Amino acid sequence: MIKSIINTENTKNADVVILSAPYEKTASSRKGTKNGPKAIVKCLNEKLEFFDRQFKIETIDFIKIAHENLKNISKLSPEKAVEKIKEETERFIKQNKFVFLFGGEHSVSFGAFQALAKKYNPKDVTILQIDAHCDLRDDDSDYSKKPSKFAHSCVMRRASELGYPIVQVGIRTYDRSEYDYFSNPNNNIKVFEWSKQIPESSEIINSIKTKYIYLTIDVDGFDPAHMPGTGTPVQGGLEWYYGLELIERVIYEKELIGADIVEVSPQKDSVLTEYGATQLFYSIITHKFKNRF
Repeated sequence: MIKSIINTENTKNADVVILSAPYEKTASSRKGTKNGPKAIVKCLNEKLEFFDRQFKIETIDFIKIAHENLKNISKLSPEKAVEKIKEETERFIKQNKFVFLFGGEHSVSFGAFQALAKKYNPKDVTILQIDAHCDLRDDDSDYSKKPSKFAHSCVMRRASELGYPIVQVGIRTYDRSEYDYFSNPNNNIKVFEWSKQIPESSEIINSIKTKYIYLTIDVDGFDPAHMPGTGTPVQGGLEWYYGLELIERVIYEKELIGADIVEVSPQKDSVLTEYGATQLFYSIITHKFKNRF
């Protein structure tokens, strides 16, 4: 019998719902992130070994995973796209499903942040962000002729305004306005910049003061050697096993209530980035539901 990671068609029977949001209308550099969710889902079934080396089990024997693709979302304005994602995420949260969002550009994450804010007080949920960029602009008027407050470069500013504490890991570039924003202690943002001095994972975890966490992974947060297929790559970034260890430890020590992987822009002659995204997804789900096995 051929197995599939997406092992149930009915979302009502699922423990995890993968929500694909192929949206990239505010992408500021290389296009292609709208193709990211499809590439990740394809790679889940065609490239990934289901046997987990750490636990010596096949995770999908213990967890039901469903998939929903948000069709025609690419035609919407940034505001309406975020609203659509919020509505769908909220629907699954009300059914007590763990929602794992696949982007698309990083703006899609704000729909999930809004939906979770209906169930949890944002002040009680830290967003752990792995990213090369802060995404703290107020809008994208410095590079777009049609500015929007819902651009991918603004997503964490909007999250902060909702009241979420934010811990940013892997940051390697930002503009003056973003620096001013995260330097204000009232905004409750801790930034771990990446340079020659790499922080211990325990330092990052200790900076998270809440019980609940949401994990948002922009693949450009990792070193491009591991995740080259993305719209705005930046040299440096998290090494692969450092990132895996950080994610595993934070899931053990905190309660993960949602997650996303965004900004995968598939390359013509390489599947390395989407394969990395599938590995991250599988590791996150395995550790989230480790008590099942």
